Order: sequence, then C-alpha cells, then structure tokens
Amino acid sequence: MTNLHRSLVLGCSALALASCGADEIVSPGTGGNITINNPPATPTPTPTPTPTSALVTPAAGCPTISDPQGLTDGGTISGPTGEYRICTMPARFNASSTLPYIKGVLYRMNGRVDVGTDGGPTATAADTKVKLTIEPGAIIYASGSSFLNVNRGNTIAANGTASRPIIFTSRDNVQGLNTSNSSGQWGGVVLSGRAPVTDCIAPGATPGTTACERQVEGAAQPALFGGATANDNSGSMSYVQIRYSGFVLSGDSELQSLTTGGVGSGTTLHHIMSYNSSDDGVEFFGGQFNVANLIVVGAEDDGLDTDTGVKTNMQFVLVVQRPNTGDTMIEADSTNALEENTPRQNTRISNATFIANSGVKDQAIRLRGSTDYRIMNSIIVDKSGATPCLRVDGTNTLSRAADAGLDEAGPVQFDSFVMDCATDFRDSSGGVTAAAIQTRYEAGTNNNANFTNTLTMTYLNGANETAVPVFDPTSLSSFFVLPTSIGAVYAGNATWVEGWTCNSPTAGFGSVTECTTLPVYS
Repeated sequence: MTNLHRSLVLGCSALALASCGADEIVSPGTGGNITINNPPATPTPTPTPTPTSALVTPAAGCPTISDPQGLTDGGTISGPTGEYRICTMPARFNASSTLPYIKGVLYRMNGRVDVGTDGGPTATAADTKVKLTIEPGAIIYASGSSFLNVNRGNTIAANGTASRPIIFTSRDNVQGLNTSNSSGQWGGVVLSGRAPVTDCIAPGATPGTTACERQVEGAAQPALFGGATANDNSGSMSYVQIRYSGFVLSGDSELQSLTTGGVGSGTTLHHIMSYNSSDDGVEFFGGQFNVANLIVVGAEDDGLDTDTGVKTNMQFVLVVQRPNTGDTMIEADSTNALEENTPRQNTRISNATFIANSGVKDQAIRLRGSTDYRIMNSIIVDKSGATPCLRVDGTNTLSRAADAGLDEAGPVQFDSFVMDCATDFRDSSGGVTAAAIQTRYEAGTNNNANFTNTLTMTYLNGANETAVPVFDPTSLSSFFVLPTSIGAVYAGNATWVEGWTCNSPTAGFGSVTECTTLPVYS
C-alpha cells in the first residue's frame, strides 16, 4: 500500500555532528493478559476508590510476617495524607512472606532489599525459592540507594487491582515534598532471572548459555542475572506504580523504575506505570517475556530501553515525556558488544502511543546494534517540533535479511505506524541515510509519515487515528490480541488507564490520586 511522507529530511549537516557518529551505549549493564473493555468513545472517569476526608492515623504496630526476622517498627512518618506506622523490611527475605495492606502502615526499604539468595544460572535443590507477596493497596517507600532485587530462583507476587494499586515510591513523596519535576529519589525494582542474555561479564563466555551472566548496573554488591532457561519465572507484577526512581547507585550507573535482567517467559508483567524516573522508564536486559498495558510518564532518559538480546512482545504501551525533559521514546540495541552475538534482540510492539516532547533535536526513536525490531499499530507525535521521529543506525539494523539459523528475525519493520513530526527521518550512524530509512519505512503497510494527529486528553485517539487500517499482530504471537484501532488508548479500549494510575501535569488519567500525594482508602 502506498505510504505518505514529508519531504523535509535532515542530514548530518543540519544536526550536531557528534550525534551522527558512532556513539557509546549509555547504560551498559545493567506476559500478562489483556482485557479490552467497551466504554463510550470518550472515557468518563469514575474515581475509585472514593477518597476519604479524614487523615490517616498510624497503625498500632507492624504486622507479623513469616520470615523470622520480621518487620522492624521504625516509629511514624507524617505527610499531607496523615501519619503512618513505618515497618522496615529486612535486608534479605529468607522465607516467603506477605506484606498485607493495613491502613496506617507504610513499608520501608532501608538500603538494598533482596528477595531470597541468588541461586546461580541453573536451578538446583539449593534454591531458596523465597516468594515475596505484596497485597493490593500496600505502599512501599525508600530513599537514596535503596532498591528491591528479586534474585534468581526466587519470585515476587506484587499484584494490585484497578482500584487498589501497589505503589513503590520515595520518602519525599510520603512527606508531600515533591513537585511535578521531582525524580531520582530512590533506586527502583529489579527482577533478576535465568533466561538468556548477551554481553557476559566472564571473558570468553558464550552468550545465551549458563556461563553468560551479567551484573545489575550500579549495585555495589553482586546482583547477577542470566542463564539458559527461556521459560524462567521471576513472578508477577500487575497494577503497580513505581514513582520517583533512578537514584545514582555508583559512578554514572542508576536504576530505572523497573529493570529486568534475564527474565523468562514464566514471568507475568502487566498494568505497570513508571512515573518520573531520572533514568529510563523501563530497561530490559536480555530475557524472553511479554508486557501488556505499560505506561511511562516523565522519564528523564529513554522511555523504553531494550538490549543485550531481549526477546519481548509488548501491547498497549503509552509513553509521555515532560516538556524539555528526556531523551528517546525507544532506545534499542541487540548487544552492547559484538553485533554478531546471539540471542539477537527481537522486540515487537503493537498499539503504542508515543508523545515526544523533550526537544533534544536528536531523535525520538533510535534503533541500532543489529536489533530486530517491529512497531505496529502505533502513533508517534513530537510536540516540541524540533526532534526527528526515526533514526536507524547501521546497515545491518536497517536491511539485514532474516536467518533463523543465526537467530535473526530480519530488518526493522513498520506496519500501521503513523508519525506526526516536523522531521520524519534523519541521517544516522554507519552510513545509513534518511532516504534509506524512509524507504524501509515505506516498505511496510499503512504507514503515514505525513500524519496529523487528532489525539485528545494527550493520548486518546480521535478521528484520524481511528481511520488508520489495523495490522493483525496475532500471526506473530499468540500473546497479541487483534485490536480495533491503532494506538494505546482508543474507543473500546480506553478505561484501562484509569483508577490504578496517578495524575500529573504531564498526563492525567482520570484517577483519584495525584502523583505528588498518596491514595487514602476508606
């Protein structure tokens, strides 16, 4: 089918020359079910739960958990929503435990908190098999270098609900000190698994094998991931907010809201919101898993960062930048070392809405390092008017033929992917021209680089989005469902963003709670 495009194309002469050369990779190192509802064309937010006017009062004490170490009573902490009992987690959970929702209780991470002990790249009888369960409505806070690490051979079950999400946040958020630009106040959540990765820390190790492990970036003590178990299970996370993360752990290394390392297909991830991470919204290092209903708001580096051989399908993804803040919507690399390494990254995204607003004048989407990448049924809008939509580095990334024997899905592909940017394509590293990227883009179906968006409420489809023919992603994976429109949020699939999210000046979701405060349940 014929694709449309703008004639305005920027070359290296129109951009900073440094951005046209080979770049170092910024952060080396380190599926859930989808429910489509049927609301009216314009969502009518129904706040749930109903907020109460009374301030929270502290619980009498901390609950008893199964781990003999127990929770430590840390006194109380106060903020605009009331006063809470502080229940500090142990540095390591050595027995499966549940953190229940109790009104007037906040759970605190005081430094790195491990779930179980790392069992190595292969399952053995010595695995600790610790499971940390977090009940709907529970709030966990931290500050500084504190972060949660789910070690290999152990799992998390952090499953909130649409009316009572689980919230990971910062101490300043509890105390009411944050603004819409606050970020980087604690580490984040890390899931470490045994699925294949590349860029091994052991010299000479073969990527994708049990000898190939990686270290969580920035962690002062060993926090390893990787192995050869594609269906490894790190547990489940759903209806979760992760706010104000990204504290610098060491050197230039900082965590994201959610970092996965070698996570396998037994893991379930859906309805996850990253808010104001000072680094990436999420970063996926290797592994093989699926993600549904993902929201990234206000990340100060990349919205989605995928590398070191990750194989993932994502559907219903919304990424919104704060004005004049952030880098790319997508940064993708197959590996940080040799492009010939396998497993090759193979990421497929259907139904994304990307709202670029950083004004970095470099690129909104950057694909490189021989990554296999496919974007379908999606929209990108550059609100700054200064950033080219699409950059593809290297001829291997742009046009390498598929080869199953070499674990290569083939060149980058686009179908029913529309772009509303002042500049569509840019000259890129490795001799790839804007014209060549445009040719590759136009090889797909129903693409339109001359698109005029009619989005309302920042992200809700209008008439122009509804008119774009849909590409069927179900032939690629049984994970995908056949959508009725492009984009992340549209009539018939609009209420999934409501209730469990938080509102900010960057993006409002019809939720009860502002991101600068805590929810209070009756």
